[in-house]
Amino acid sequence: MENSVNQSCGLIAVVGAPNAGKSTLVNALVGQKVAIVSPKAQTTRARLMGIAIEADTQLLLVDTPGIFEPKRRLDRAMVQAAWGGAEGSDVIALVVDAKGGLGSKVTDIVESLNDRKEPKLLILNKVDLADKGKLLIHAERLNGLADFAETFFVSAATGDGVPHLKTELAKRMPEGPWHFPDDQVADVTDRMLAAEVTREQLYLQLHAELPYDSAVETERYSERDDGSVEIHQQILVARDTQRAIVLGKGGARIKEIGARARAELKTLLGVPVHLYLHVKVNPRWEEDRGLYRDIGLDWVE
Repeated sequence: MENSVNQSCGLIAVVGAPNAGKSTLVNALVGQKVAIVSPKAQTTRARLMGIAIEADTQLLLVDTPGIFEPKRRLDRAMVQAAWGGAEGSDVIALVVDAKGGLGSKVTDIVESLNDRKEPKLLILNKVDLADKGKLLIHAERLNGLADFAETFFVSAATGDGVPHLKTELAKRMPEGPWHFPDDQVADVTDRMLAAEVTREQLYLQLHAELPYDSAVETERYSERDDGSVEIHQQILVARDTQRAIVLGKGGARIKEIGARARAELKTLLGVPVHLYLHVKVNPRWEEDRGLYRDIGLDWVE
């Protein structure tokens, strides 16, 4: 860890509606992938911290689940995790999909921020895809709903505006020693990371067919004598028809999911990976307290 003289370190809660691009933005600020990204909304389920460095400042980025109207226990746990991620933060960064417009989901979140004492920044994301004529109108309307200290226009996907945002975030962090070594980019365990990578492949390959009634649990994670990693995971689904979808014809789909997840984990972990997947049908997997703990969520009554 670096010498703490003249260092700064602070916590930034990245909040917003589902699919606003929060995970993509966290990855862009960190400079490498730490959060799963999918075209499907609500893919981030638990608080995940990305760790970025800007000069003498360490930015602890809490990538929270999208905030939405919860309808079931898992939903309630995700929303609680989102607001919980903002507790004790030095800055709340609200990410808004500038392309998607300002629906009630966005304005409700913005108005709820008025109850928060932390400094708030507005980040209009996906400006490369948005109607340029509406960007300032969106910014003006949102600033009228909450007291934002500053507004940023970025594209997390292309990197446009991200360096400036990173510099400005660093200026707002309090002085103090870094909390993590300078080569650490996330605070998730390798076990949790492995489950997230496989879950991302489920969404990327089956997002049009597989609903949210699925989870990935890492049952066993061990290092072999040759330095490689052996990972056993079960994919939990609610119905037999979903199991058939995940398996694919002759098991082709699950093989492809495993192959892509294995390749990405090899890159992220820096060692060869032996990944073994199986699919289990459990209509009540959302009632498993242990699974919530494993995926980093609190049990919500």
